[in-house]
This record gives sequence, structure tokens and C-alpha cells, in this order.
Amino acid sequence: MSCPRPSRPAMLALVPAAAISLWLSAALAQAPAPAPPAPPAASPSPAPSASPGTPPAAAAPAPVPPGPGAVRAADPFGEEIALTPKTVILIKGTANWDTAFDTLIESLKTLSGFLDKQSIKPAGNSMIVYTSTDDTGFSYLAEIPVDQEPKNLAKAMSMGKSPEGKALKFVHRGSYENMDNTYEAITNHLDDKKLEAKDTFIEEYITDPLKTAEDKLVINVYVPLK
Repeated sequence: MSCPRPSRPAMLALVPAAAISLWLSAALAQAPAPAPPAPPAASPSPAPSASPGTPPAAAAPAPVPPGPGAVRAADPFGEEIALTPKTVILIKGTANWDTAFDTLIESLKTLSGFLDKQSIKPAGNSMIVYTSTDDTGFSYLAEIPVDQEPKNLAKAMSMGKSPEGKALKFVHRGSYENMDNTYEAITNHLDDKKLEAKDTFIEEYITDPLKTAEDKLVINVYVPLK
């Protein structure tokens, strides 16, 4: 199954070349060689043109932005980047695929609630780092970047660093359930480019998953390379 990547190209208004040529020929044929006489009072003077003989360009209509669930043409897909490590507060966890999104949201909600109680604002987007996967489930780290260390960490929490190093960047738009399509496209991309990935991958939630409808999520997927 392939990953659909719809786009909405902007439509440009076109002026027919034949009409422009005919208009120019008629205008030049009617213009006398000496200085033109003053126009009659009843006839309005034509508006001056910045460039004589050149008709004004037709304005292009504003492009229609893509819907929130669509992958935009400009979205990176396989862009090489260098991940910079960030100081994060994190929770380790495991989940099965059937309830994956709910489990991840609960972990991020726990971290976010803890930071709110200490009046600490996140220093970046929340992340999920998948440390191992199999057919039934996976292990992960739920992380939120911070610029100060919270006090009295809960037992399940710890401080750490987000991943660093060379990686490929991909963008997913839409529900978490449709992530399989994105990851299949990523796998195909790695195969086509003959690239070898590490045994981990990172999801950075550009839209806050605690406040955004699931079908309107925007997620950057990073695949670290060996």
C-alpha cells in the first residue's frame, strides 16, 4: 500500500498571446507620426502606462492552502539533517499497537501536568523515541524539552538528552492510525536509496497532541542513520 501525498497546485491566470498581439497592432496603426492632437473633452484620456505598448499583467489568484490532513508539496521527505541534543524530562514505557496512541498521550499528559504544577514551560515540542518494536508492541521514551531541571521528579520520571546525529526527516499529516502508510513510504525510501537506519526512530509532535484533533496532527518523523 502506497502513501498518498495530495497537493494543491496554485492556478495562474493566463492572458492569450494572440489577443495581446492584436491589441498592440491596432494601437500602433492608429497612432500618427507627429505629436498626437489633444483628445476631445468628451473623450476620457487613456490611463498612462509604465511601459508603452505593454498591457498590464494579469494578477494571479492567491493559492488555496492545503487542508490540515494533507501532506504539502513542500514538506520534507527524506531530507538529511543533524539532530541537536536537547535536555528533556522523560518517562519510559511500553505499549501494544492496539492502544498505542492512547498510551503515548497518557505519558505526555503526565509529563505536561508535572511541568504545569512547577510553572515550567516546555522548551520545545514533545517527542516520542521508539527504542524497540516487535509485532505486538514497542518500548518508548516520552520526552519534553526543558531549559531548567524540575524539582522532586516523580519516581517514573528522569532527566536526559534527546537523540543526536545524522538523520532523515519526514513529515506526517493526519491521524496516528495512518502512520503505517507514512512508515511504509519511509521504508521504501530507505530501500531505494540503499540507506541503513539505526534501530530507533523519533516522532516530534509539531501540533500539541493533547489539544489537537487526531486527524489534524502534524508529526515530524526522524530516522537516525548508521
